[in-house]
Amino acid sequence: MFNWIQNIADWLVFDVLQLEKGQHLAEALNFFIYDTTKILLLLFVIIFLMGIINSYFPIDKVRNFLSRNKLYGFEYLMASLFGVVTPFCSCSSVPLFIGFVKGGIPLGVTFAFLITSPLVNEVAIGLFIGLFGLKMTTIYVVSGILLGTISGFILQQLKLERFLTPWVKQVLANAQKEQDAFIAEKQTFQERLPIIWEEVLNILKGVVPYVIGGIAIGGLMHGYIPEDFFEKYMNKDNLFAVPIATILAVPMYSNASGILPIVQVLVSKGIPIGTAIAFMMGVVGLSFPEAMLLKKVMTFKLIGIFFGVVTLCIIISGYLFNLIL
Repeated sequence: MFNWIQNIADWLVFDVLQLEKGQHLAEALNFFIYDTTKILLLLFVIIFLMGIINSYFPIDKVRNFLSRNKLYGFEYLMASLFGVVTPFCSCSSVPLFIGFVKGGIPLGVTFAFLITSPLVNEVAIGLFIGLFGLKMTTIYVVSGILLGTISGFILQQLKLERFLTPWVKQVLANAQKEQDAFIAEKQTFQERLPIIWEEVLNILKGVVPYVIGGIAIGGLMHGYIPEDFFEKYMNKDNLFAVPIATILAVPMYSNASGILPIVQVLVSKGIPIGTAIAFMMGVVGLSFPEAMLLKKVMTFKLIGIFFGVVTLCIIISGYLFNLIL
């Protein structure tokens, strides 16, 4: 499907630049050109399609539905599914988290969205398909949704509302029903198109730097890191490789677009897919910048509980991935 892109990359690197096959620089540059072109094309198509879908299913409708209906546990799953169709990194999801809390949605349901949104969205899905294929993408999407659903359910049972900050409690006390309607509800598709296009461009502007940065790092790893570097510390024989990968990921920060090319290289270097994905989930779903933003709405104790539950679920997911694959 993407052979024409590989041909272009080969032509630029080996014919135009006249680099020799097997050289570190040649391999790194070839990887960068091929993956950048392929991933940006996938991103554009998928974000545009999801922009159309999102224009017909605005956030307010979903939020109101979740807050007004008793779904006997399925609300956690629905919040996770909604997270799939929202192209936000963990830090970008925080304003929506505040909006969900204001809308009266249970805290656990809100957590389910906050966890799933940065992990599994149209951007991540598009990249995953391009890098790992449909089968691996399906397994990843299902595991990400289950991670958000189960984590949200667990967090709800802990009754953590008392650990919200006074600011949030004041917001809840003064909350009023939102009166703004989504302006596209009564518009034709032709009238919606400029809004959708603007949103596509805004998302791409935010995502492209992560994509290029992540692919650049991946290219350097692909071209320069010895084959046995990661195998030594995170190979399948190391029982603690998954928790080590997850915990080491927390100080880092990226979105799915930036980290997936690196995950691809980790796997190509011999790291088990479960360990690599646990690392990715830790980078995307847990980060110090996210914790700092959440401090506005959560006490440190609640942030610690949130991170602890999600970390545990990521580690379990990593081990399950390694067992299955």
